[in-house]
Amino acid sequence: METSQSIVPRTPSTTAGHAPTAECSEPPGAGCDVVTVPARQGLEAVDILRRGAGDGVGPVLHDDGGDTLGFVVPPGTAAAWDMPGSTCTETEGRGLSLNPDPEPPVEGSDWLLPPGEADLATDPAALRAALGEAARLIEAADNCR
Repeated sequence: METSQSIVPRTPSTTAGHAPTAECSEPPGAGCDVVTVPARQGLEAVDILRRGAGDGVGPVLHDDGGDTLGFVVPPGTAAAWDMPGSTCTETEGRGLSLNPDPEPPVEGSDWLLPPGEADLATDPAALRAALGEAARLIEAADNCR
């Protein structure tokens, strides 16, 4: 399993430039990548993506401690993911099934938005934009205290 994390922001075309497939429509278990973010930022991003007119939000996992959310994104996203404060992991099909009504792929996690109730995968460029907007909203809210 490989992860990609960076503290140097790049242009949004970097994430989309590797041309991941638009969905995780391969046979179950073939694999999608997962972008993990702090829960507060992730919940804001889910709201932003659901309100948006463009691509919707794909399946989203949460850990039982409520610390992080994991967005299912197309395979290949981890190779170019560089959003500060997040990590993108290649699942390579290990434990991640997008069958309708699947069990959570990792012990100690559960689906916030399960497969079948969401798009097949969240578009990486849309997720990047939503996470950036969420970070700005959180910063503004925290500065109002």
